[in-house]
Amino acid sequence: MRVVFLGPPGAGKGTQARRLSQLLGVPHISTGEMLRAAITQGTALGQTVRQYVEAGKLVPDVLMQELVRQRLSEPDAANGFVLDGYPRNVQQAQTLDEILGELGTRLDRAVLLDLDPDLLVERLSGRLVCPVCGANYHRRFNPPKHDSVCDRDGATLVQRADDRPGTVRARLEEYTKQMAPVTDYYRQRGLLAVVDASGTIDQVWRGLLRVLGLAEQAENVIEEG
Repeated sequence: MRVVFLGPPGAGKGTQARRLSQLLGVPHISTGEMLRAAITQGTALGQTVRQYVEAGKLVPDVLMQELVRQRLSEPDAANGFVLDGYPRNVQQAQTLDEILGELGTRLDRAVLLDLDPDLLVERLSGRLVCPVCGANYHRRFNPPKHDSVCDRDGATLVQRADDRPGTVRARLEEYTKQMAPVTDYYRQRGLLAVVDASGTIDQVWRGLLRVLGLAEQAENVIEEG
């Protein structure tokens, strides 16, 4: 199965994508993983990518497309993949179709993890981090034992600048503006599967399995395990 994951920051794409890749026995491919691999390999493409990453700039579409083409051509992706973080615009979505066509296959599903914006703001703006050890907390979902104090080292927890409510809302507005055409692209092609991401990780997982028709397969894996 070949699946792409769509959804705003904080919807849990990475968590669910990793679980799905484990169930299917196919690689979980993220844009971050592709960029890191290219840089580590030190190829000509990787060296070009490094210049953008180290400068804090977005990697141009033409380079991302070549990274995706190379990654999906590797043997472990021959029987499927779970792609997370790509495509980010309609041009990339169309290019992905072209790449898969060159490989003699096609995309099976585009999964949208859908979440109310207010809940997303609560999720993201409630995050706290320890400036000493890097431990992560959440005011509501994973609070420290003592208010604003790290359980590990007693340091005062802080909120990252990009997790402040105003910043979070601006990020979500930008995401919606950017990704709505991509969602429409897959909806028009009959590939879009929408999953309610407002529940717990396990609730979202069960919803994902239902829309992909994998609930029975997952049960068999659990029984065999």
